Amino acid sequence: TLKPPMSKPKIIAIVGPTAAGKTSLSIQIAKHVGGEVISADSRQVYVGMDIGTSKVTETEMDGVPHHLLDVAKPMEVYTATDFTRDAKQAVADITDRCKTPIIAGGTFFYLDLLRGKMQAAPVEPDQELRSKLEKYSNEELLQLLETKDARRAADVDPHNRRRLIRSLEIIETLGSVPPVEPAQSDYEWLIFGVTREKEELRERFRQRAALWLTDGFQNEVERLLEEGVTRARFQEMGFEYTLMLQLIDQEITETEFVDRFEEKNWQYAKRQLTWLRKDDDVIWVDPADTASVLQSVDSFLADK
Repeated sequence: TLKPPMSKPKIIAIVGPTAAGKTSLSIQIAKHVGGEVISADSRQVYVGMDIGTSKVTETEMDGVPHHLLDVAKPMEVYTATDFTRDAKQAVADITDRCKTPIIAGGTFFYLDLLRGKMQAAPVEPDQELRSKLEKYSNEELLQLLETKDARRAADVDPHNRRRLIRSLEIIETLGSVPPVEPAQSDYEWLIFGVTREKEELRERFRQRAALWLTDGFQNEVERLLEEGVTRARFQEMGFEYTLMLQLIDQEITETEFVDRFEEKNWQYAKRQLTWLRKDDDVIWVDPADTASVLQSVDSFLADK
């Protein structure tokens, strides 16, 4: 007799722009289904980078186990390949215990790797080349990329400095960035997209910035500097840390910090939405309409 085909593990993922409410929705779903959350965030993997990465707090977790938070030291480089390996391990661990994995986080490239929509090139980080490329502006990096690999230059986010540098690093070794051959995913996916109106998002960015200032973001950055995290490393970690260094150096005021934080987050959110809107698998939902989200979750999990 033929064995029935093994059904693929089911995974729920939540995507959406920064500050749209991915964290709270992932926890509500986890509590509803007895699930566990896997963070897909390229900065929340670092120990001690909490406020500046909007890392979920113990209180917010509300007893829901979380994976892939605090798994690397800030001066270590945690790659997309590391994420893919660790996330697959976390999924296996969660499903072995008959729980549902729920993936939430703003690094959608990580999620695409796990879905088989992209592959990470097998190229090790080249610190010497990276230091050389750091001297270039984003525009210059993009021009350099256009001369070396026009196809990659056309589909890379021109504002994502780390991806631009990474692309050039891969080209240095392989000659070009290998085109993506979408693979069959090892998992069955239900992907929710959450977003809010422009004005509401911008207000949430302002509130977040103000909260970070009172919650000790400056202390966090000063402590990390004392622990040996370099200013160059902070630059790689994103604009929030760069803005805080400017505030510490008294180059900007707290008001300017909030204004720039709002503006840069909005630019970032627009890029995130552009990336996500190309993905037909994303089901867009209103983060406040938890009832219908949980209904979709129940149908997905019941469907054998």
